[in-house]
Amino acid sequence: MKLSALVAFLAVTVSSVSAFAPACASFSCRRAAVSATQVYSSEPESTEEGLDLNLEEMFDMFDAADKDESFDDAIKKVKKED
Repeated sequence: MKLSALVAFLAVTVSSVSAFAPACASFSCRRAAVSATQVYSSEPESTEEGLDLNLEEMFDMFDAADKDESFDDAIKKVKKED
């Protein structure tokens, strides 16, 4: 009885320990470690500029999209109104 209880206890302990084990040992897994401050303080990779639309121009663009107009035609119309 004591032996079967000990075997059952060991089986439960080993299975629960392996359930919470890391996926790989720290020396065998190599990840690129980047700190959060480095990510947020770095410059953006692209220098793409936005359209700089005001609220009325945005609504005009939404209306054009609803009417299935092409983006280039709609932006020309919106910027021509300035």
